[in-house]
Amino acid sequence: MKISRLSILCVFLPTLAFGADENCATLKTVPTGVLDLETVIELGLCRNPETASSYYSYESARFNKNAGYASYLPSLDASANMNKSYQNHDWHDWKYGASLSASYLIFDFGRRLADVNRLNSVWRATGFEYDDRVQNYVYGVIGAYYSLLNADADVESARSLRAVAKTALDTANKKFKAGVVAKADVLKAETTMASRDLDLERAKNNREIAKGTLLKKLSFPANQEITIADMPAEFGSVSENATIDELIEIAREKRPDLLRASANQDAAWHRRSAAFLKNLPSISATGSLSWSDNNDQYTGNSHTSGTIGIRASMPIFAGFANMYGLRSADAEYQAAKENLRNTRDTAMLDVFTAYQNYKTAQTVLGQTETLLKSATESEKVTAGMYKVGRATMLDWQTAQSELVSAQRQNNAAKYDLFTKRAAVALAIGDIKSEIEKDKK
Repeated sequence: MKISRLSILCVFLPTLAFGADENCATLKTVPTGVLDLETVIELGLCRNPETASSYYSYESARFNKNAGYASYLPSLDASANMNKSYQNHDWHDWKYGASLSASYLIFDFGRRLADVNRLNSVWRATGFEYDDRVQNYVYGVIGAYYSLLNADADVESARSLRAVAKTALDTANKKFKAGVVAKADVLKAETTMASRDLDLERAKNNREIAKGTLLKKLSFPANQEITIADMPAEFGSVSENATIDELIEIAREKRPDLLRASANQDAAWHRRSAAFLKNLPSISATGSLSWSDNNDQYTGNSHTSGTIGIRASMPIFAGFANMYGLRSADAEYQAAKENLRNTRDTAMLDVFTAYQNYKTAQTVLGQTETLLKSATESEKVTAGMYKVGRATMLDWQTAQSELVSAQRQNNAAKYDLFTKRAAVALAIGDIKSEIEKDKK
């Protein structure tokens, strides 16, 4: 299968996700035509302000990391001055000067390496945080997409069930005119018809709310229209299930919050190392070159001077700041270790819970399909029996009510299974796999 741009959005490649399609960010209306899940997600990622903000945080951390390498290069400073002094009611001549100084850190027991490693770990942690936000946003779009499909299915079900109620009403009217049934049958059928009209209006209202929720996630006004593609008819087979151990292993390798917590622990470790190395000496090479023009008739107008040397420095006493700084860095490292442990425990529970919910959703879907098939046949049989006088209108109403309930449960179970499957993908940190499954 060809891997689309979206297939690599939800891994640690933030620049690709943000730069998917700059033109979509300026759209004022929803694109026309039928939009599939992948298109909807790409559209949302391009327009979503939350993921965009997280991307810029990632970029800031990247630039900070790059700035950390400056300590491996020489530093060079230039200055220039001109002044005119006043003494004994007289202004002296202008004096000019310029200087150039350079220094290069030769040895510091690895402190700058620790600083660079810390910044690199912070950059990685920020990247994983961005990945986590993207995956959670994609999961939210998937949920809203399936909710709209469910709402569309409920509207279609309400229309078909209204047609069934209309058939019952027409049949009752014909039989009443023929003197076969009492007026009560017509009244019962009219009551059922009114109930189905109400169900249809409620289904339409719920559909509008679901549509508005999806459009909000795509940063479009809720009053616009969007047409989305339904999902494949075959899905959620038990054969596609991985074992819980396999899912946990995937989560250890891919889940962004676990990777972020690990990177934060690394950053805290390097921060503690840098705090300790700060108390050790450092050796630097220095050099300077200066020029001045004094406009002095006795010593000459100008002269040039310079120096080169080696400088060693070591902090002796800083009001206990270094000691407390080291203890603070060590406490941060211990906190980062505990946070990683807690994040790991939470991740494992998330995977287990999502896995169990998905297996349950598979079972529920099978049960609702059986229930719907049974309710459909029961309604057809009861309708036929009523037409030949072997069932009452109350029997037919009961069968219709059971069909309504079964249809709603089946619709909900169908799209709930999609959502539960996406929840498993989110729990293991591999939401792109869910998108690829839905494309098959």
